[in-house]
Amino acid sequence: MEYRYKPQGVCSTEIILDVEDGIIKNLKVQNGCNGNLKGISSLVKGMSIDEVIKRLKGIQCGNKGTSCPDQIAKALEKIKKGEA
Repeated sequence: MEYRYKPQGVCSTEIILDVEDGIIKNLKVQNGCNGNLKGISSLVKGMSIDEVIKRLKGIQCGNKGTSCPDQIAKALEKIKKGEA
C-alpha cells in the first residue's frame, strides 16, 4: 500500500512509501539531497519497518534537530501505528 508523508523541518517535501506486510517495497523522497536519498531508498528496499526505524530514527542534519532519514523513520512510525 502506498503512503504519503509531509516531512517537517527538512529540505524534502514529500516521502512516498510502498509497504506490504511490514516490508518496504519502495521509497521515494521528493527534493532534498538527491544522491543521498536515492541511496537510502535503495538500501531500505526489502527491509522491515522496524529495522528501518531502528537504523534511521534520531539522525540529525546540521542543527535542524531532524533529518530526511529521521523523517522517514517518523513516517514509518505513523504507518506502524495506523495513523498514515
